Amino acid sequence: MVWDILLVGGGHSHVAVLADWARRGNPAKRAALLTPQPFLRYSGMVPGWIAGEHTSEAGLVDLAGLAKAAGVDLILDRCVAMDPVSRHVLSLDNGLISFRIASIDVGGVGRAASVLGDDPRLRDVRPIGAFVDTLERDLPKAGSIAVVGGGAGGVELAFALRNRSRKAGQDYLHKVTLIAGENGLLPGFANSVLDRVRAELETQSIALIEVDAWIERGVLMAGEVAVPADLIVAAVGSGAPDWPGAGGLDVDENGFIRVDRYQRSTSHSHIFAAGDCAQRVDTRVDHSGVHAVHTGPVLAANLRRALNGQEPRQTYTPRAASLYLLSTGNGEAILSYGGVSAQGSWVARLKAWIDKRWIAKYAALSNSA
Repeated sequence: MVWDILLVGGGHSHVAVLADWARRGNPAKRAALLTPQPFLRYSGMVPGWIAGEHTSEAGLVDLAGLAKAAGVDLILDRCVAMDPVSRHVLSLDNGLISFRIASIDVGGVGRAASVLGDDPRLRDVRPIGAFVDTLERDLPKAGSIAVVGGGAGGVELAFALRNRSRKAGQDYLHKVTLIAGENGLLPGFANSVLDRVRAELETQSIALIEVDAWIERGVLMAGEVAVPADLIVAAVGSGAPDWPGAGGLDVDENGFIRVDRYQRSTSHSHIFAAGDCAQRVDTRVDHSGVHAVHTGPVLAANLRRALNGQEPRQTYTPRAASLYLLSTGNGEAILSYGGVSAQGSWVARLKAWIDKRWIAKYAALSNSA
C-alpha cells in the first residue's frame, strides 16, 4: 500500500493536523500516523506533575483517538530511516512503508551525554516520555539534584523538583542546584523576569551557578566547583535525529531538517517537517513548544493544499514577544511577555487554565470518534 500522506511522529504540529482533519474532513484517501506511542505527553505540564499540581495522565493527548476521529490509520512503530527519492520510510517492526507525501514531526533527541559526558545519574529531558517514565523511579533515591540548563525548561524543572517532596507529604526537600551555563539564566528574557526568577531561586534555596558544566571521572563539574548530585537532570536543548540527513534530506550543520517558510523540505518538496526536528531557513524559529504549537495549524493548511495538488500559502511568523508562564512549583508562576513580567498565584491559575484548555480541546475530538 502507498499512503497518500504519512505523518511521521506524533509531535505537537501533527496533533494540530489530526485535529484539523477531524473537524474539516480528511483530504487524503489513505493516510497514516507512524508513531511509537498512542499518546503525546505535553511537555508544558511536566513540571506541574513533578510538583504535584496534577496527575501524570492529565498531560497526555490521545493520539490514537485523534487519529480515529481524523480517519487516519495508526501505526505504532518507530521510523529509523527514510528514502525521500523512492518515497518510503523504514520502520523498526513493520519494515518499509511507502508514501506520496510525508510530514515529519518526531521531536528532537537527547544530547545530554554529548554535551556533558556519560554518567549513570544523567537523565535527559528528551524524549520527554522516557524522562517522565524514569523520574518517578529516580526521585526517592535522590537527596541532591543538579539541573543543567538555564532556559525556561531548566528553570521550571528546578522549581518543580525543589517542591516535589513537600507536595508528596514528605518531611524533607530535595537539595537542588541549577547550573545555567555561561550563557546565563534565561538568555533573551527581560531583566524584570530575571530579577523575579533570581529572587525566587534564592527564596527557595536553589543554588544558581552560571558557568558551563561537564562530567569528569564521575564528578559533575561547574567551572572549578564539584557539584554533589544523586541525580543530574539535563535540559540542554534538542538534538537532531540522524536518519533524515542520512537518507538524503537537506539538513543544517546540526542535522535539523531545513524547511522553507511553508515547512517544506528545501531538497524534496513532497516532504514537510515541523517541530524540534526542523529548522526554518528564512527566519529564526527557536525549538520551543510555544512555536511548535503555533506551527501546527499552518502545517495542516499547507498539507491540505499539497494533497489537493496546490501550492502551499500559509507561513508561521513568530511574534515579536511570546507569552511564557514559568511555574515556581509552590502555587505561583512568573509571567513573561516581552518586557512585561508579573508573579503570583493568579499567574499559576492562568497557566493551568491555558494548559488544561489545550488538552481538553483535543480530548473532546478524541472522545467524539
